[in-house]
Amino acid sequence: MKGVKISGRPLYLDMQATSPVDPRVLDAMLPYYLSRYGNPHSRTHLYGWESEQQEGFDITYLPVKPDGLVDLEKLRASIRPETGLKMNISLMSMSGHKIYGPKGIGALYMRRRPRIRVEPQMNGGGQERGIRSGTVPTPLVVGFGAACELAMKEMDYDEKRIRMLQERLLNGIRKKLEGVVVNGSEESRHAGNLNLSFAFVEGESLLMGLKEVAVSSGSACTSASLEPSYVLRALGVEEDMAHTSIRYGIGRFTTEEEIDRAVELTVNQVEKLREMSPLYEMYKDGIDINSIQWSQH
Repeated sequence: MKGVKISGRPLYLDMQATSPVDPRVLDAMLPYYLSRYGNPHSRTHLYGWESEQQEGFDITYLPVKPDGLVDLEKLRASIRPETGLKMNISLMSMSGHKIYGPKGIGALYMRRRPRIRVEPQMNGGGQERGIRSGTVPTPLVVGFGAACELAMKEMDYDEKRIRMLQERLLNGIRKKLEGVVVNGSEESRHAGNLNLSFAFVEGESLLMGLKEVAVSSGSACTSASLEPSYVLRALGVEEDMAHTSIRYGIGRFTTEEEIDRAVELTVNQVEKLREMSPLYEMYKDGIDINSIQWSQH
């Protein structure tokens, strides 16, 4: 099945972690590795040419609703006379490898008027307007620029196609499994992100069982901490369901065949794990799990 596996590697559905480099981005970068390799800050010959909270600002953090959106009434109540209401971005960071560009390159936008001043990340030759000294990695800069240009040109097409794949994945899983919960809003969400919780299944066991699919656990069970994801907790997801969550990341190069294969593998693994779950057996027998008072030993 084309696109599902390459050289025996699992199909990739973890786009929020990182994205593959678009071949067109790589084509833009190669000349700067092979022939145009000069230091852009060496101007004596032909070859030449993070964000901290600013002191003095008082920031109000608003909670989110279960769908991940901010309560507009709470927002309205939090506005003070000195609150900045215009969409006047002070600082904005971007990362190349999240938009099909190379790893190791990003950009920091800083407002000019009024000017934002930040402490240099490192001192040295004064490159990057003194914010981050050091030789600029020209091929990475070119690749990042190409990735941004492609993102602007293809954003609408990508969004529609990826949303269709997301719906295909969600509907395919829901059609064959009960007890599947979408974390966050089903409408107001990034098309390439689908975070699902599977009742009566432990997220880490499901993640380990999906060896043919590269996905991420929505909980912290893959780390040393037993605490669930703080993002899911902020959405009001119950702790037991937060521990059962899996994050699917869909991207520009994901195929329908890969989605169908991911549905098949997910359904098979969830059914397998539920067969071993005493809680699922109790649920099928009509027992209200939430009404049980468990004794401590």
